[in-house]
Amino acid sequence: MEHRYASKRGCMDFLMHMVAIDSWLSGSRGQVYMQPAKLDADAPGNLISYGRESYYKPDPLPPSQDLALDDDFYETLADATFWLGKLSGVSLELDFPPVLYTSLLRKEAMESAEIEGADVDYDALYSLETRTFDEGRDEPSETTAAAETKDTREVLNYETAVKEGIDALDAGEELNVELLHDLHETLLTGVPDDRVDTDTIGDYKTNPNYLGDFLPPAPGAVEDLMDGLFTYYRTGGSYHPLVDIALFHYQFETIHPYGDGNGRLGRLLITLQLYDADLLERPNLYLSEYLNRNKTTYVERMEGVRFHGEWEAWLSFFIEGIARQAHESVERTRALADLRREYEHEYGGKAYTKNQLAVTLFEQPYITSKTVQRLFDIEQSTASRAINELVNEGILEEVPRHGRNKEYRAREIFEILEQPPQTY
Repeated sequence: MEHRYASKRGCMDFLMHMVAIDSWLSGSRGQVYMQPAKLDADAPGNLISYGRESYYKPDPLPPSQDLALDDDFYETLADATFWLGKLSGVSLELDFPPVLYTSLLRKEAMESAEIEGADVDYDALYSLETRTFDEGRDEPSETTAAAETKDTREVLNYETAVKEGIDALDAGEELNVELLHDLHETLLTGVPDDRVDTDTIGDYKTNPNYLGDFLPPAPGAVEDLMDGLFTYYRTGGSYHPLVDIALFHYQFETIHPYGDGNGRLGRLLITLQLYDADLLERPNLYLSEYLNRNKTTYVERMEGVRFHGEWEAWLSFFIEGIARQAHESVERTRALADLRREYEHEYGGKAYTKNQLAVTLFEQPYITSKTVQRLFDIEQSTASRAINELVNEGILEEVPRHGRNKEYRAREIFEILEQPPQTY
C-alpha cells in the first residue's frame, strides 16, 4: 500500500484518516471534517444536505445487497456459537461466587472505558468498594467518593448499567428505546463535566456530533432511524442472531443517536443482546478486550461499510471477536475455578482465621485489616496476623496506596483477571 500515499495529497489523506480514527475512539468532537463528497454505489446510505455540510443517513436494515459470506466466515460463525455455548455451560456448571462474575463484567467495563481514552486504575475500583465495605455502607460516602477518579466513575456506571439491563430483561421487559434512554442516563450520571460532551443525558442528541471526518445523522433524523433499528430487532432480524447483533452494532454506531456515550452504550448493548438471545448465560463475555486491541481495524471496518458497502469484512471481524473472546472467557473462568479448588483443598475446613480468609478471597479479593475484622468479627491483631501469614505464603500482596491504611489483594486471582489474552 506504500504507493497509495506517495504523493503529498496521499500523505495528507492518510494523516487525516488517522486523526479521524483517534477522534472517533476518544469519543470527542473531532476538528477534521473531510467526509467524502460522494459515496460508492454499494454504500448503504446517502449524504443529506445539512447547511453547508452533508450528514450520512444509513439505509434501514437488513442490507439491500446479498451478503457474500464464504465458508471461512461460516466456520468462524460456528466457532463463535461453539464457544458461547461452552461459556454458558461453564457458567451453569460452576458454583461461582458473584464477585468472580462481577470481576469479569468489570473487565469488560474497564476495556470499554479504555477504548474511549480513559486511564483506568484496576486497584482503585476495588479499593473504593473495600473502603465502602469497611465503612459499613452500601454506597460510598462523600469522603470516600471524592477520592475516586473520573475514570473509575465511568467504569462503575458501566457495570451498573449492564446489571440494570440484565435485570430488566429478566423481569420480562423488552430491549427498546425507553430502556436505552435509562441505560444512557446510568452511564453518564455523576461523570465529571470534562468527560461528558453533551447536555442531553437519557435522551437523543439535540446537536450534531462529529466523529473526525464523519458526520452522523442530524438530530432530526435520529428518532425515525432508531425506531427502524428496533423494529428490525423486535422482528427477529434476517440472519443468524450473531450476524444480526453485528449489523445492529454497526447501525447503532453509525446513527450515533446520543450526544455522548455512544461507544460505551453500543458495546454494552452487545452483551444485553447476547443475553436476550440466550447465547450468554451471564454477562461474562468481555468483547471490548478484542475491540480495544484492534481499535484501528474496528473503525476501518465500519467505515468500509458506510462508504463502500463492505459488509462481509465487518461481519467477519465482529464474529471473529465473539469467537475469540468467548474462548478467552471460558479459559479465564476455568483458571479461576481451578484456583478456587486449590485453595479449598489447601485451606478449607479449618477454623483458623488465615484459612477462612484464604477461602473467602474468592468473595472478597481486595481487603484491609478492617475488612477482615468485619468479615470474621475478630480483633485487629488477629486480622493483621492472618493477613501477614497469607502475604508470606504468596496468597496476598500489599497494594501501595499513599495516605491510606494498608490494602491487600489476592495475588493469584488478580493475575488471572489482569493477564492479557491467552488464546490469541
